[in-house]
Amino acid sequence: MNWCFSMNRSLKSLIKFIKDKDGINDKTKLSKLVADKFELVKDRSVYYCRDFAIRFSSSKNQNFSNTVLSLSRLQKYDNRPFIACLVTPSTNHLYLANTTFLKKISHTSQELRENNIRGSFNGSDITREFEGITNSPENFERLFHIHEGIGFDGNLPRLVEVTNSITPLGRKFIINGKSKNIILDAPNRAKNFVSSKEAKVLKKELDEKVRKFKKEILKAEHIKNGNVRGRIIEYLITGKDDRPKRELISALRDGNKEIPQFKTANELGDYRKVFDNYDIETDVKTKIMILDSNPKAYNLDKMLEFLSSARSVFMFYFVGVDPDRIVNTVLVSMFQGKLLCSTKLRKHWSGRNSRGATQFEGKTIGQLIMNPEYGINKKESVEFLKQIIAL
Repeated sequence: MNWCFSMNRSLKSLIKFIKDKDGINDKTKLSKLVADKFELVKDRSVYYCRDFAIRFSSSKNQNFSNTVLSLSRLQKYDNRPFIACLVTPSTNHLYLANTTFLKKISHTSQELRENNIRGSFNGSDITREFEGITNSPENFERLFHIHEGIGFDGNLPRLVEVTNSITPLGRKFIINGKSKNIILDAPNRAKNFVSSKEAKVLKKELDEKVRKFKKEILKAEHIKNGNVRGRIIEYLITGKDDRPKRELISALRDGNKEIPQFKTANELGDYRKVFDNYDIETDVKTKIMILDSNPKAYNLDKMLEFLSSARSVFMFYFVGVDPDRIVNTVLVSMFQGKLLCSTKLRKHWSGRNSRGATQFEGKTIGQLIMNPEYGINKKESVEFLKQIIAL
């Protein structure tokens, strides 16, 4: 689904329509008007279509303490903008309430775990500002692109931790003087590798896998859920030739079969390659060229731990896909100039005992796919690493 197009046509129209109804002071009446206007399907308290879902609540003022929805039901709609509409006497207020913008889960959540999705969230659990961005309609497109990069599965561990005050699952990587020097030398190692014959060997290997599964990759491109789509394509390229992979290939070729369950390791990279002088971790990322999304990049503590080895080099392999063709592939360092500038720190997604994670601006990836560049500015890269180490 081209969500940017849908944003322009559907969500902006919804926002304007609800704004024009300020003062209606009747959530039942407003919900019916909205449902009729946009031909929405009603699923108990949620109204939805392909492009968005919305839940209406009412209050005498903006103190939004009402229960909005259960986390399990939000999971169903978390792959599209989920809007909480608060109807007050004079104004209808809109907030983006996808999991990225929830501070915690409030009700009946004592047993909430990653394998036991329980509890509901209140209006007060919806953040009014996300990393300096106000949660208001003019920022919905920008905010949703941030959410798309992490999705429900990425937010669930954080919600479990903050809701139940459990012991953090992550751990901050401890850096001493020796490891710090090795980490700060990583841009130099990366620069040497990028211009080496080994880099050409790695790129050729990955390109051959893309060619081998070209038909399946193009079939997977039509899967609407961005996280599922990305995991499938990355698994096709880097996964072992085992039964789950063969079942996945069969389902993609058939077109009518349900996509089978498969497991991808939650590691720093997807593809490991050992050369005489380098240990390479490569993270495979798919870029649907007609979509504007901001993919998650890497966990900072895992990245620092890996770079504390004197042979380590961390790379990204981007696969650009259009509806009917593979546009291009590019293998670049995490320190490539444009990529480094587009790397944003997202502390929000991390646990209490972690430096956090990073996210890319999708436009930069698209530019690199269309016009590959490989240059590394060592000074800027070292400053970036110093900033991360200090967190």
